[in-house]
Amino acid sequence: MSEEPHRTPITPELDLHTFRPSEIGELLPEYFAECLREGIRGVRVIHGKGTGTLREGVHALLKRLPEVQEFHYPAAEGGWGATWVVLRPLEPESTADPTGD
Repeated sequence: MSEEPHRTPITPELDLHTFRPSEIGELLPEYFAECLREGIRGVRVIHGKGTGTLREGVHALLKRLPEVQEFHYPAAEGGWGATWVVLRPLEPESTADPTGD
């Protein structure tokens, strides 16, 4: 019996408590891409307070992701345990022929 992959609902809030730190590097870009496809441009990422290790890792990743326009810590809602992320709008797909024909 194969186990179905867990589908995370796409909402303006992502709680990282259910994920391993090693999953964050893949999870955030994929989640943000789905948010943009759904028209969601703001996401509250809940990383918790703890030792700050997860928050630091999340912030380092956010600085490198091209889809992140800006982020604010602490988040207005969620305080020190969350970061508010603003995503760049999707670029409209070009209908021009790249060959120039």
